[in-house]
Formats: sequence, C-alpha cells, structure tokens
Amino acid sequence: MKRSTAALAATAVLALAAGAAYFWSVARSPAVRYSTAPAGVGAVERAVSTSGTVNPVLTIIVGTYVSGVIVGLYCDYNTKVKEGQLCAQIDPRPYETAVDQAKAELATAKAQLSKDRANLAYQQALYERNVGLLKRGIVSQETTDHAQSAYEQAKSQMELDQATIEQRSAALKAAQVNLEYTHIRSPVNGTVVSRNITIGQTVAASFQTPTLFLIATDLTKMQVDSNVSESDIGELKEGNRAIFTVEAFPGHPFEGKVLQVRQAPQSVQNVVTYDVVIGVDNDQMLLKPGMTATTRIIVAARDSVLRVPDQALRYSPGGPAPAPSAAASASARRPVASQVWVLRDGTPRAVPVKVGLDDDSYSEVLEGDLHAGDLVVTGEQRSPSASSVSAVPRFFGR
Repeated sequence: MKRSTAALAATAVLALAAGAAYFWSVARSPAVRYSTAPAGVGAVERAVSTSGTVNPVLTIIVGTYVSGVIVGLYCDYNTKVKEGQLCAQIDPRPYETAVDQAKAELATAKAQLSKDRANLAYQQALYERNVGLLKRGIVSQETTDHAQSAYEQAKSQMELDQATIEQRSAALKAAQVNLEYTHIRSPVNGTVVSRNITIGQTVAASFQTPTLFLIATDLTKMQVDSNVSESDIGELKEGNRAIFTVEAFPGHPFEGKVLQVRQAPQSVQNVVTYDVVIGVDNDQMLLKPGMTATTRIIVAARDSVLRVPDQALRYSPGGPAPAPSAAASASARRPVASQVWVLRDGTPRAVPVKVGLDDDSYSEVLEGDLHAGDLVVTGEQRSPSASSVSAVPRFFGR
C-alpha cells in the first residue's frame, strides 16, 4: 500500500514537472507579429531624380560697342521693353565730334572734286587746241604731248577724287554708326532681368563687350537646365514627362517635358553629367530665373496595374530575402521571377510572381496567384510573450 502510494506520488511529481517544463517552453517561445500591406491597383512610375536651375528659354545679353560714360538710364529690373526701346545713353559728344569731322572731310573731298573737274575741262580744251595747232604746224609735237599728259593726269585726279569721296563717305557712316551705338536699345520684346550699370559709370568696350542688361524674351515659357549622370542618361529621351518642385513653392509641383538631351558632356571632378532641358509653362509667373528645381523625369510608367510594395519582395520568413543583384535592379522594365508571402488564415504562404516595372517603392505584378486586397507580408517582429513573466511554476508543499 505504501509502495503504491509512493508510486502515485512519484508519477504525479513527474507529470507536474513535465507539464511545468512544457508550459515554460511555450511561454518562453517568441510571438511572431507580421507587418502586412495590401496588394493594390495603382500607378508604377520609374523616374530619374536630379536637380537643376530654372532659366528663361531665351535670354538676350545687351552690351555696348562703344566706350563712354553712361549719362542716361531708362530701363531697370523687371522693366517690360519693346524692340528698339531706348534703355541707356552713353555720352554722345565725342562721337558727335567725330561725325562733324567726317562730314567736313567729305565736304573737302567734294570741293576738291569740283576743282579738279574744272581743271580737267581746261586740260581737255588745251589738249584739243594743241592737236589742231599741231596739224597746222604752229606748235611742236612736244607741246602737244605735254598737253596730252596734263589731260590724262587731270582725268586720273578725277578718279582719285571719286575714291576719296567714297572713303570719306564710309568714314562718315562709321562715325554715324558709332554715334548711334551710344543709344543702348533693346533688340527684342521682353523683360529686363538684370541691370549692371548706373548713371555716371564708364563702360569700356576696348577688349571685351561689357554686359549692360539681360533681357528675357518671354517669362511665361521657362526651362529647367538639369544635370543627369551618365549612368541614367541612357534612359532619357525627348518627350519624357518631368515633375519638379522649387523651394519657394514646396507644395506646388510643376510639370513639363524633356525638350533636349544635349550631347555635350560636363566633367566635374571626374563625374560626367549631361544637360537635359525641360520645358515648362509659367503662365502664373510663379517661376523666376535662377530657382533651384528638384526634378523627377519619368522614364517609364504603368497605370492601373496590380502592384506590391518592394518590401514584400524582399521579405523571407526568419529574415530578409537576398538583395537583388545590380543587373536585376537595372533591368526595371524586364519581367523578373520572384515571390511574395501572402498572409492567409494567419499563416504566411509563398506565392510565386513575375514582376515588371519597379519604381523603388512599388513593383508591377505581371503574373501570379495574387489579387488586389491580398495582404502581403512586408516584415515580421518577434517578441517574448507577456505571459512568460508569470509562467514560472511554483511548488507549495509541506
């Protein structure tokens, strides 16, 4: 009887110990919580991000051909000008003096022509008279030859006077042109965006033409000159849609399109970039020259496609999936076989899929047993159960 009682007690103790050990192991096992996101229908856009500067489409540099002191200033910043409008005046007095001198020299040349024309008429009459007298034997041949020589010289002098008049006329035109250049006029219709002179300032055009004004032809049409790295330039082409923002209007995206992908490379510290010109309408006059634009150029887009977050493609139970190779990442337009884990009945199940376009946030799903609304697992979190704190067995006895 005592042996039977002892056996039962030992069995009870062993059962209690086994139950406590099982309860302890279960209580200490970590609980898994899954982070999920629904597969949905939306747009997938692959873009090249870059920065650039907002500039007018055409900016005219207004300089000066002549040197002098600015005595008049009629255009300022933001002045709307018309073609031919006077913007500045250089002191014209030195150039007026040059015009007067050229006119005097031309008048002298013309007077000389009149004088030599009279001499030509005299020499011609003298020569013709000597020819008649020579036939009658009154004058010698030498006298006649001398008269002929004087006549020929008079004709040559007339030709020289004509050339001198043309020379003096050209000098007068040059002086008049220089005088006209003292009037700094706008060559186009536009808006003055920069003024680099003041009244009383001396401008010198001896070696390099100074810039007096910058005039933008049309501020309602702007462009963004952006620098795109050589690794991304191959995906860009004319007509690509572009979206950019500026710091002055961070919540206002502007939309344009690529007008040019220029072939001239720019190398700065061994980094090669290419200038991509993006055209944009500026009807509201919000964009101003010189603004810094943060730009996204859309190189490929899919609308209303089934898509999943990229985290779902990288998830694997127990840890992240291996990162895709550089070649796979570069082929964002080529279908790639992969898989996602879908949470069904509280358990993640692997679903093979074939993905297409990737915009670094979402990937397009081309094939696979996946539907809009399915919860795809993007991550997991393991934490000890809260009941493990109080799961330590306690034994009470005498």
